[in-house]
Amino acid sequence: MKVVFASAATILMLAAPAYAQSKASTMPTMEQMMDGKTPDQIEKEQAAEKAYKESLKKIPDAKTSYDPWGSARSGDAPKTAAKAPAAKRPPAKTGNSAN
Repeated sequence: MKVVFASAATILMLAAPAYAQSKASTMPTMEQMMDGKTPDQIEKEQAAEKAYKESLKKIPDAKTSYDPWGSARSGDAPKTAAKAPAAKRPPAKTGNSAN
């Protein structure tokens, strides 16, 4: 009897979160609750958007890239390091060798 009761309780505990998630559609979401905006709020949002776009126009374009390590490099050094061909390694020694 204890096993039946314990298994029923386990099934009930596992099914409760799934049942609760299915009921979420009946409650209004936060977005649905915030849809009703007053004309004053709409006007403020439009003014903020306009100010944001105007501020973006005031940002100057970057003319050159900034290189903080430029003074540390010599002028004749190549920008990208050329890869040297890999040296061929001798085959690895196997077996027992006494020193």
